[in-house]
Amino acid sequence: MAKAIKKQALGRGLSALLKDPENDITSANDKNADKVVGNIIELEIDAIEINPFQPRSNFNEEALKELAVSIKELGVIQPITVRKLEFNKYQLISGERRLRASSLVGLKTIPAYIRIADDNESLVMALVENIQRHDLDPIEIALSYQRLIDEIQLTQEQMSDRVGKKRSTIANYLRLLKLDPIIQTGIRDGFISMGHGRAIINIEDQEVQTDIYQKIVSQNLSVRDTEALVKNYHESLKPKPVSKTKSSSFEISEDQKRAFTNYFGNLVDVKVASNGKGKITIPFKSEEDFKRIIELIKG
Repeated sequence: MAKAIKKQALGRGLSALLKDPENDITSANDKNADKVVGNIIELEIDAIEINPFQPRSNFNEEALKELAVSIKELGVIQPITVRKLEFNKYQLISGERRLRASSLVGLKTIPAYIRIADDNESLVMALVENIQRHDLDPIEIALSYQRLIDEIQLTQEQMSDRVGKKRSTIANYLRLLKLDPIIQTGIRDGFISMGHGRAIINIEDQEVQTDIYQKIVSQNLSVRDTEALVKNYHESLKPKPVSKTKSSSFEISEDQKRAFTNYFGNLVDVKVASNGKGKITIPFKSEEDFKRIIELIKG
């Protein structure tokens, strides 16, 4: 919790720095530009304009409301990215859904990464240096990797060379961003580990993800316990094999039925069940007919 407060205070401090008209930062070479590049800054939502060339124009209202509820409860987990246009004016680069949802719940400010002129290499250096720190949580590292992909267009192979990490390690961090926001917050706050998150991410249904997350926290489950839960969930989705009882039945031919009828002189009914058991019904018309059948049986 202290960590989150420290970040918010830092964001507000940098926000004040950007509002100083006498020291306006417009280039990566300007004074204090290094404090802006790579850092999260609280920006006033009213100072941000939507990119007119944003290809996405339709937003699912229901999904937007769900995101707004999440932001109201947890805050904006992944900051938006903007570019500086002029003094205290910014244009959105990415994160329009987060910006719209934040406005929907009445937030006045939003955490943002600011791009300024010719800051590409500075940003790469800042992010790489950030990733190498030991006090970052897994979600912070994942967000830094994602920024290198979104803003600098680095491939995972190129990032591997830059930060000295295996490509598979980078991929594992990035997958964490597919977790439900509640679970991402749980990782950031230390309620569960990255190992727990990597196990949960193997489930696509986010409601099931959060159910398992609640069990981990409430029952203090280990990573191995979590992997077992996930495995059991996947097993439950597999169609159960239909058990087939081996049939021991057999067919009674018409000739065999006719042989009974001819022998007893009456229409004999022969039935066989699926387990091979059956019954023979011999009708009789009178006492004399019954005695006749008995004599036939006695042979």
